[in-house]
Order: sequence, then C-alpha cells, then structure tokens
Amino acid sequence: MLPTVDTYEELEAIVSDETVLRPAALDLCDQMGLVGLALRRFDDGTLPVYALGGDMVLKLYPRLRVAEAIREARVLSHLWGQLPLPTPRLIATDEYVNGWRFVLMSRLPGRSVAEAWPMLTAADQDRIVTESAEALAALHAMAWKPLTDIVGPSEWSSFLRRQRASVLERHRLTGVTEPWLSRIPGFLDSVPLPASGELALLHTEFMLDHLTIDMRGGRRLTGLFDFEPAMIGDPAYDFASVGLFVSRGDPRRLRRFYEAYGRDPHDPDQLLAYALLHVYSDLPFYLRELPVPPEPRLDALAELWFGTKG
Repeated sequence: MLPTVDTYEELEAIVSDETVLRPAALDLCDQMGLVGLALRRFDDGTLPVYALGGDMVLKLYPRLRVAEAIREARVLSHLWGQLPLPTPRLIATDEYVNGWRFVLMSRLPGRSVAEAWPMLTAADQDRIVTESAEALAALHAMAWKPLTDIVGPSEWSSFLRRQRASVLERHRLTGVTEPWLSRIPGFLDSVPLPASGELALLHTEFMLDHLTIDMRGGRRLTGLFDFEPAMIGDPAYDFASVGLFVSRGDPRRLRRFYEAYGRDPHDPDQLLAYALLHVYSDLPFYLRELPVPPEPRLDALAELWFGTKG
C-alpha cells in the first residue's frame, strides 16, 4: 500500500500525499485492532505522524529512516517513567510494508510550549525554563550504555571529525551566504571541542516545540517528546539547542537554565561550534529568528546567542 522510499526526494514527494498515506495508516490501525478511532494528521514534521483517538500517536518511517524508528522505540522504552517530565510510552513498533516501519506511542497531554509561549506570563515562562532544565539534567544523568547497540555515534571524536569535514558543503546546501560561510572553518579551528570524556544520552533537538504544557490550572509542563534523533555524546551538544530554541538569545533566561540544570555555563564559542556542526544545523534560520551583531563576526554571534552576561 505504501511505495518503497529510498531517497529524500521520494520522501519529500510522498510525505504530503494523504491520498497514499492516510489509507495506509488506516490499514495499519485495522491490523492492530484499533478500528473506528479518529485519525488526524499533525501539520508539522518531516515524517507522517497521526493523532490516533484521544491518547495515542502513530508515526510512520520509510526504509530510508528505519534506523530512526528503531532508535526512537528503544529510547522511549528506556526512558519510560525515569524523568521528572513524562515521555511517551511505547505501545507497539514493527515493520509494515515495503520497508516502512511504525511506532505507536501514548500521546502527551497539553499543547506545544512553543505554541503556548506568547500566552504565558513572565513567571510562567521562568518556571518552564526551570522545569525543562531539570528534565534535561535528568536525561543527561541517565544510564546510556544499555543503548549503545542502537544509539550512536560509536565514537564522539569520529562524529565531530565527520561533521567538520563536511561543514562547508552542508552549510552551502542550507543557503548560508558570505561573509558568514567563509568564516566558519576558521572559527571552528579556533574552538577546542572535547574528543572524549563525559558522555550522556542526548535529545539533540531540545526545544520548546518538543515540550508540552497544560494551559489549565498551574500551567505546568506535561512532557518531552521526539527522540528519533537521540545520540550519545557531549552534553554541551544539547545546550546548543537550548540557546537557539529555549533561551533564544536571552542571557537571563539562559542563566536560569544553567542554574536549574546545576552547572556553570559553557563557553559560548563552544556552543556555537556545536550549533554549526549539528546534524540539523540551519544557520540562515537562526539568523532570521535570533539577534544578530552589527558586524558579521562568529565570536560576536556566539556571545549573543549563548552568553550569560547582561
């Protein structure tokens, strides 16, 4: 029912085609005995994801991204009930057809914090920063060795070398222009990154979009989701996402995050280096969404986005 998808071009073509995807999702629900439940496609995301009934989520992965399906299912099982914030409970996962795989998980209550953020008071926002930092600290404290057969990279230093070797090509593809583009290699050469040492289970896309909140009553966080890109590596790698998508260039908010997490601030240059080396780095998007220094200097950009002074 679903065609084989072996390239990102094929995935892009099918991911918005509900005439193909929805019948397949309904067929899969029938096979699992989940007949008659409302099925609603979520608007965002690079993969087909559906709300099923009122309390489940069905996520579909083509053969091209089967490793992510296996990884997400395994991490969900590992984290269930272990963090101060709820994470989705794994209900079922298996192969479907033509290389496709699915993950069925529980749905977290509430709405996206990114969507709710403008409606929150300053006190609510500060509390969310504190609660999210405590959750990330707990994630980083989790045992990760039981996941090494599924979650990589196998060696952090090798991952950094690969990302560094392809950095210009990847940033050209995202539309980075001069003078920023030509300044990236020199900046990265000037920033020492740990080749080994402290490792942790990383979310890698720790952002308000992946946190949920109950807007009733105390407006508390209700969960953390999206573990398909999880990795094992330097905890600072997750703080790149924190600076870009949680504190968003606000030094007071970032200080609060560090205090709740329980550590001293990272070097801003190191976090910008990780942001540039990140698997999903999108510098043009960051430059549109975040403060930009008067002159196009990467060290100034690092201080604006990841500094805690001011």
